[in-house]
Amino acid sequence: MTIYLDYNATTPVIPKVANLVYKMMVDEYGNSGSRTHEFGITAKRAVELARAQVAQVVRADKTEVIFTSGATESNNIAILGLREFAETNEKKHIITTKIEHKSVLEPIKHLQTQGFDVTYLNVDKDGQVNVNELKAAMRDETCLISIMHINNETGSIQPIKDICQILSSHEAYLHVDAAQSFGKYPFDLDNPRIDFISASGHKLFAPKGIGALIMRRRGYIKPPLRPIYFGGGQEKGLRPGTLAVPLIAGFGLACELAQKNAQKWCIHAAGLKAELMDSLRTLEAKFNGNNTSPYVLNFSVPGVNSEAAIVMLKGIVAVSNGSACTSSSYTPSHVLLAMGLSQEQINGSIRVSWSHQTTFVPSYEICQIIKGLL
Repeated sequence: MTIYLDYNATTPVIPKVANLVYKMMVDEYGNSGSRTHEFGITAKRAVELARAQVAQVVRADKTEVIFTSGATESNNIAILGLREFAETNEKKHIITTKIEHKSVLEPIKHLQTQGFDVTYLNVDKDGQVNVNELKAAMRDETCLISIMHINNETGSIQPIKDICQILSSHEAYLHVDAAQSFGKYPFDLDNPRIDFISASGHKLFAPKGIGALIMRRRGYIKPPLRPIYFGGGQEKGLRPGTLAVPLIAGFGLACELAQKNAQKWCIHAAGLKAELMDSLRTLEAKFNGNNTSPYVLNFSVPGVNSEAAIVMLKGIVAVSNGSACTSSSYTPSHVLLAMGLSQEQINGSIRVSWSHQTTFVPSYEICQIIKGLL
């Protein structure tokens, strides 16, 4: 039986969450916008409970949470939704990094075609942003800084706490794509200096198609976001459309379970990672990234092509060699290129990712198969 080790791409739904989703689809199927009968009222209560469960993960207020289809949509709302404010106030400068997810880079690129000026921060060979470079890039007209928490390909953790400190005396909005960390890595996201946080349910053992954007108020002032599409007044007018109550309820429960268990999950994941790294060192593997998430390891073995290795590993483990969102593309990883890795190292990169549900990583078998390719 193949062992699933591609949790950075997506996670299985926790049975408790799946049971709740089923219940909300089959038994308590009301529309949360229907206020004239008990079915709608029950659905509304489920949504508001989930809103509080999501908010609690980062110590936000539940009124600061809007539900979306996932982090891609959340990222787009956070970035494109600031356009009107930026243009009105002549603050058309954005700072981001070269290793962001495409759902951040592409909306920013769109704004660049509309006259916005963008600074793309470099990262070092370990995938880390230099906070001094960020500080030097900031201007009076900087409106938005968008930096992910944990990279989806390498697991590199960005210094969010230091970034927040640098921004303590600047008015620019800070957006953090937390798709790979929300709920699972319980550090730094509760910093009140973070204005926007994007999350995806399917990275946290909830169904696909649900996520959230957390929009913190500054005192009593709401962020000046505007909707990027129209058709209803749901979610403060920022995300029109009938709410997916079953998915929302499931996401909320997944957040509650994660918050209660995150520390334990991290310890378990770190143990699996240490064992795999010890085995790979016998092959003189190079680890792509440093200060990385306990849930993922990106590595290259000199002389081994990742495509060949993944084919040989089929039936043993399910792994990947990059972002699931760009798996149809054969262009080299923009993340690894930004880190300055050699072409051989990039071509050989393999991403292995797991969760608290992973009981065993067959390190010996993985190494034996890769060794056969040398």
